[in-house]
Amino acid sequence: MSAKPAYVVMIRERMTDPDEFEQYRQLAPKARGPHNIVPLAFYGAQQVLEGPPAEGTVVLKFDSVDAARAWYDSPAYQEALVHRLKGADYRVIIVEGV
Repeated sequence: MSAKPAYVVMIRERMTDPDEFEQYRQLAPKARGPHNIVPLAFYGAQQVLEGPPAEGTVVLKFDSVDAARAWYDSPAYQEALVHRLKGADYRVIIVEGV
């Protein structure tokens, strides 16, 4: 039986340092490396139905939860992450698909 797909949902609550976030924006694509990532949504127009509004949302599809964690925990993404954490407040969730 094959693994279920997984989705990384990144919700930007607010930008705190645009310069740090720009460094993240430059480094994050380099973290793709060998990881099979399919962007499903990338800061597109939003309609908030419940809860507080978000500044932006990203949804990335991975082959499995393990694959999503391998990308997130990779040295290349961790290098970029330092700048995202300094540049904006986010909620990041991995959810297993069906």
